[in-house]
Amino acid sequence: MNSRKLALLVVGILFLLAGIVFALQGANVITGSSLMSGNSTYIYVGAVVAIIGLALIAWSTMVGSAKSKAAQSQAPQPM
Repeated sequence: MNSRKLALLVVGILFLLAGIVFALQGANVITGSSLMSGNSTYIYVGAVVAIIGLALIAWSTMVGSAKSKAAQSQAPQPM
């Protein structure tokens, strides 16, 4: 796994986890002294952040595969 793919995967996972925490705090599932607790705005913010995280995770799986498919299609075929 190359470093770019790994970095995208790690950032995607962090965004996904942060989005889940934001949404749960906004829904008042995770309570505490945070200003986010019980604030419904953070449900939507968390959902958007989580979706961005999922997109980054998906993109990290496609980064290497597109290059390898292009390399395979350019390779001469044996006769």
